[in-house]
Amino acid sequence: MSVQERRKYGADFKRNAVQLAEEPGRTVVDVAENLGIAADLLYRWRREQRKKEGYAFPGHGREAVTPQEQKIRELEKKLRDAEMERDILKKAMAIFSKAPK
Repeated sequence: MSVQERRKYGADFKRNAVQLAEEPGRTVVDVAENLGIAADLLYRWRREQRKKEGYAFPGHGREAVTPQEQKIRELEKKLRDAEMERDILKKAMAIFSKAPK
């Protein structure tokens, strides 16, 4: 019994496959059969292409994010850090403000 290795497709291959599937007179199933891939895979690539437009298929397991999404993530991280610092200072003030016995 052998383990089947997962095939990997490059971003250009995916874009070209989606482009072929969107040509008039072609169906996703026909294009998938001609390329030797599952139709479900081509449907998923098409959905991702439509959703992310130019940011689809970044490769290497990374999620493609728009500059705006990246900025939001950076700001959320800064907010989390500031909240953590605030909580630490609150606890320190509570400890040092207690009257010694």
